[in-house]
Amino acid sequence: MVLVYLSIGSNLGFRYSNIRSAILEINKFASLFAISSVYSTKPAGFLAQPYFLNVVCSIKTTMEPLQLLGRIQALESYMGRVPMFKNGPRIIDIDILSYGEVLVDFPQLQIPHPRMHERNFVLTPLEEIEPDFLHPLLRIPVSDLLERLPDADHIVRIGETIHADLKGLD
Repeated sequence: MVLVYLSIGSNLGFRYSNIRSAILEINKFASLFAISSVYSTKPAGFLAQPYFLNVVCSIKTTMEPLQLLGRIQALESYMGRVPMFKNGPRIIDIDILSYGEVLVDFPQLQIPHPRMHERNFVLTPLEEIEPDFLHPLLRIPVSDLLERLPDADHIVRIGETIHADLKGLD
């Protein structure tokens, strides 16, 4: 079993329900370990779109990285994600942030996620569920990565959590 961190976001439709549905589906092919609070974030890149809701969760899996990517992409497609343009709106977006200590560099998958250290909407919920997280490539603690980011005011923890919705998760 490998501990994997995933980032899940949505800014179209019923955002909270989209994230909850994605987590419930992920729980069918991997073991959920932890889920962060829900955070509201301004869009990056293309700004003329709704705010995102984001969470980070950790799972345990026996799947290899490319196999896991395939399951995640199938889930996104099943939920109605349609490829648009870079940084565009999406019903669901699931990224593999890290996969144990494994480094992956394939055209379709890079682990750790190549921009995770630049994203407050990833690092803030990641620090919430794993304050001792060490970036697998940079070897820098998540708290230090967060201190380097200028946009701390662009992320807001909201009262809604997904923890209570899932049975068997402490």
